[in-house]
Amino acid sequence: MLVRFAREYGWRAYAIPVLIVITVWVLVSIFTTDAREAAAPQADPRAGSTTGDARVRMTSAAPTDDSGVVDTGLGGGPNPADARRPELPNGELPPGAPYTEKGTGEFRTVGYAGPPLGSGEKTFTYVVEIEEGVDGSVYGGDDAVAAMVDATLADPRGWSADPRFAFQHIDGSDPRTPDLRIQLTSVGTTHELCGQSLEMETSCFYSDGNRVLLNESRWIRGALPFGGDLGSYRQYLINHEVGHGIGFAAHEPCGGDGELAPVMMQQTLSLSNSVLTGISPTEVYPDDGAVCRYNPWPYPHA
Repeated sequence: MLVRFAREYGWRAYAIPVLIVITVWVLVSIFTTDAREAAAPQADPRAGSTTGDARVRMTSAAPTDDSGVVDTGLGGGPNPADARRPELPNGELPPGAPYTEKGTGEFRTVGYAGPPLGSGEKTFTYVVEIEEGVDGSVYGGDDAVAAMVDATLADPRGWSADPRFAFQHIDGSDPRTPDLRIQLTSVGTTHELCGQSLEMETSCFYSDGNRVLLNESRWIRGALPFGGDLGSYRQYLINHEVGHGIGFAAHEPCGGDGELAPVMMQQTLSLSNSVLTGISPTEVYPDDGAVCRYNPWPYPHA
């Protein structure tokens, strides 16, 4: 009978039993897998991926409030009002990056010539120079100094707001002798040219050669009495010393308690008239207790 069946159905006689066996095997495999998965413990949805044989588990998500802000349990951030303000005697330098004690006394010209800044009656040409031996990597490079000078003198709150003054950056290829040489100088060179009548780091205008000397130690460290950020202090330093260079020889006292300080006030040393008169008794500061707020600009409301 099997022989007759095979002759009658040909290859189908062999294929049908094979298909039956395969079908049974597939059904058994499906039901066996389902049974194993049902018996296995449920995976932790917080579990992470695996690397090799180690499973990395994620920490549970931090709870959030109704605004969606994650509660880390740290509470609020630090409040500056709770911190004690540091005090440095005699206007000493704040801690910070290293500065150059003594350069070579030679200078390199930095930055690029540009159009006039402002439209004043008198245009002061200037170059920006950095003393050889000063490490530019500490303050972001030579171009950063030149850019800060240019931006400060171009700012509408600066000296160019005065109709008497304008400024133009020139370079070494210009045949004109610059009216101002704005120079970043080492501590040693600053002391030699500015004198050391004060036992603290200051900058100055040196009339021989019309040199606006910016003390590198202050450029890098700033001044604690000033109270502002380092960028604002650098703007003040430029405007104050350039102010001397364009004719404002005298310093100015704080005009009233809580007012903005005049840019020609010695804000590196203090914002208090009484403190400044103690430092420099022959200066213009009255012993009136007035304390100003820091201000880097000649015309802050322009």
